[in-house]
Amino acid sequence: MSESDVVKASYWFPATDFPATDIDSSLFTHLFCTFADLEAESYEITIATWNQAPFHAFTETVQQRNPHVKTLLSIGGGNADKDAFASMASNPDSRASFIQSTITVARSYGFHGLDLDWEYPRNEEEMYDFGKLLEEWRSAVEAESNSSGTTALILTAAVYYSSNYQGVPYPVLAISNSLDWINLMAYDFYGPGWSTVTGPPASLYLPTDGRSGDSGVRDWTEAGLPAKKAVLGFPYYGWAWTLADPDVNGYDANTTGPAISDDGEISYRQLQTWIVDNGATKVHDDMMVGDYCYAGTTWIGYDSEKSIVTKVIYAKQKGLLGYFSWHVGGDDNSELSSADTTGPAISSDGEISFRQLKTWIVENGATTVHDEMMVGDYCYAGTTWIGYGSEKSILTKVRYAKQKGLLGLLFIARWRWRHLETLSLVRSSPYHIHTFLFFLRTYYQARPTVESLAYHVLCTEENIIDV
Repeated sequence: MSESDVVKASYWFPATDFPATDIDSSLFTHLFCTFADLEAESYEITIATWNQAPFHAFTETVQQRNPHVKTLLSIGGGNADKDAFASMASNPDSRASFIQSTITVARSYGFHGLDLDWEYPRNEEEMYDFGKLLEEWRSAVEAESNSSGTTALILTAAVYYSSNYQGVPYPVLAISNSLDWINLMAYDFYGPGWSTVTGPPASLYLPTDGRSGDSGVRDWTEAGLPAKKAVLGFPYYGWAWTLADPDVNGYDANTTGPAISDDGEISYRQLQTWIVDNGATKVHDDMMVGDYCYAGTTWIGYDSEKSIVTKVIYAKQKGLLGYFSWHVGGDDNSELSSADTTGPAISSDGEISFRQLKTWIVENGATTVHDEMMVGDYCYAGTTWIGYGSEKSILTKVRYAKQKGLLGLLFIARWRWRHLETLSLVRSSPYHIHTFLFFLRTYYQARPTVESLAYHVLCTEENIIDV
């Protein structure tokens, strides 16, 4: 994912104490202005009277810090009338009214694009209509661009984290052909309004095939969506529960309802103050990629800067178009919005598998160096330097073990927890050197101490070699 085509986006929600003038737009490529409303009788979009002035000024305001940032008008939202969207999309005439009004409003307000946040089409008929709407929207936008001689409006949609909503599949082909990208809302997996136990609100991974950012990305791409059409979402807020027992304060702890606010929602900015004021204990979960904190009977799940960095790296490694957040006003002095520029290269802790390294070397035209004396390797490109063990180094170490009469070699593959398998005997070499592959429970665990009869090297699951 090169800098030229990456999406670094966030939504701006005016119903907060965070004015558009406070957005550091230099951190973003795209900003979404929320929300335009769907009028249930005319099927045209409208902007509330109190939002008209800030919406008119939005593009000019955010382009003062970043003249290249693109703005999109988002339509709908989680509180929008689902029946109105379903009714509009069910008829060609009402779809045409909606589409024409979106183009007219976007042009008159100076936006560069349009974003549809229909949460969510609920059955096969509504999903079919959603697909027809997108196809006709794309045709109308292209026609308007050709007739006016202006750049075509960007078209996006905010969608469920998975390609299936309550068992009903999205029209993936229509989405792929009609939209520039989709925003995967990979959050709100747990919350006090729908979860009676604590859990990670926006985990990247889960130890089962439950809801997670990674499972959503896999669902969409396996359904046929190109990775470059997917933008991964993460929250700038957390969910707070009241614990039934303050001494039971991990995941799956019983709760009695929300804490902090009526629905339990707390912005990341407010959370930082709460942690300090209450001396809360913070826990980062490297396995699931998420965070929680607790003090007394209050338990809050959220994403820290470290989790955001890991998710940004994940998006890059998976070849996604980029990432977005809801919403920019929840950040704390742009800490999360600038998280992708911090931390070690390649991954959150600097680790990279040999398989990933081979791809990185090719994509970046890296220089590779083998050190015969130390028996090791490194490569570099730009500001990134990576030390590793090549096949040549591994062979040398295998020969060393044989010459020294050691019992064998211990190959450590540091897999993430989701690849956990039983301890496996991989094979014995022709020299009866017993080679074992240990699948570690978590990729961040310290390398185990190896007794003197063994010699360990790092490798990947695909590069266990015979000698």
